[in-house]
Amino acid sequence: MRSDEVRSLVELDRAHVWHPYGPMPGRTDPLVVESASGVRLRLAGPAEGRRELVDGMSSWWSAIHGYQHPVLDEAVRDQLARMSHVMFGGLTHEPAVRLATRLVEITPEPLRHVFLCDSGSVAVEVGVKMCLQYWRSVGRPEKHRMLTWRGGYHGDTWQPMAVCDPDGGMHQLWSGVLPRQIFADAPPSGFEEVYADRLRELIARHAHELAAVIVEPVVQGAGGMRFHSPEYLRVLREACDANDVLLVFDEIATGFGRTGALFAAEHAAVSPDVMCLGKALTGGYLSMAATLCTPRVADGISQGEIPVLAHGPTFMGNPLASAVACASIDLLLGQDWAREVKRIEAGLHAGLAEAGTLPGVRDVRVLGAIGVVQLDHPVDMEAATRAAVREGVWIRPFRDLLYTMPPFVTSDEDLALIGRAVRAAATAG
Repeated sequence: MRSDEVRSLVELDRAHVWHPYGPMPGRTDPLVVESASGVRLRLAGPAEGRRELVDGMSSWWSAIHGYQHPVLDEAVRDQLARMSHVMFGGLTHEPAVRLATRLVEITPEPLRHVFLCDSGSVAVEVGVKMCLQYWRSVGRPEKHRMLTWRGGYHGDTWQPMAVCDPDGGMHQLWSGVLPRQIFADAPPSGFEEVYADRLRELIARHAHELAAVIVEPVVQGAGGMRFHSPEYLRVLREACDANDVLLVFDEIATGFGRTGALFAAEHAAVSPDVMCLGKALTGGYLSMAATLCTPRVADGISQGEIPVLAHGPTFMGNPLASAVACASIDLLLGQDWAREVKRIEAGLHAGLAEAGTLPGVRDVRVLGAIGVVQLDHPVDMEAATRAAVREGVWIRPFRDLLYTMPPFVTSDEDLALIGRAVRAAATAG
């Protein structure tokens, strides 16, 4: 694009386009991406002297195979030649059936039923609705509250906002309006029996009104990029079983290998009653999510006064998204993905270790293909972003965090570049 075309596009963007977590009109100009290939974003106009940026974010953790992957491109083209969409009410099609079957095969038993929806927030919305309707259907409507721990983030629609951190999260505006849920303290990074006992006591004390416990297993994502011991998942499973409470794992950010296990629940060898998936499900190609549940949950709902789950997104089970999701899963599982994630983990350890010695850095932590540098002050987002872009890398800081979740195909050289960029951002921000 010519420079005048880029300027015109940015002006139109500022006038009309409302970006995520931003004001309207915008106060900073976004970079214009012209194309993407592999792990690189090509800019329509130079930024800080760069025309290409290594994507250290996997497009908000979804593009695990990078961009323009020939296998995924072909899956979309092949499905497009058949049909791009058809309603899912009263109809079905091969891509959706294959996807649901594949998800049942690769997720922990006894998750056997799949509700295909169109975003991670909706997957959580559906998961909460499943739990609430289950208890109504079995004659216990008083079990209508959710329990979670602080520091979590589950999405931006109504029920997900209600189980995000009510104080430190981004949804404080809605305090007093959202359903009132029950919050435990944020989980410590290491296992502490005293904290585990508090979880057990809290679940037992509220069991009469609890529909479910919902958590992000092992990694709390946008709520603070915090890691915790998998042992807490076992504590939750046992406490929920002992008190007749359902357990929901939000694996939207952690699913499909990001933490070093295919699903974070596997670190603890436990299975939830409901599991929410999204982000990397389609390899970053199209918006799609899924909510899985056990036969207990599905059978309970189906035996109620209203024996259906009253939810049906227009683009539910979209054939294009289903087809590319199947291709993405097969592509991931057809290679030694665990070795690649281990390689990325080692590269992030090496690249971010020096950041721990920088002034203003409070903590550096790495798990699987997740690297986090936490500052002791709020990030100067504009300065930190510019510093990373000067190094040739795209990251998206927030709060006091500089973090990266690169695609699984990121080379060792590009991992080193990401490390340099995050260090530069820490110095600038």
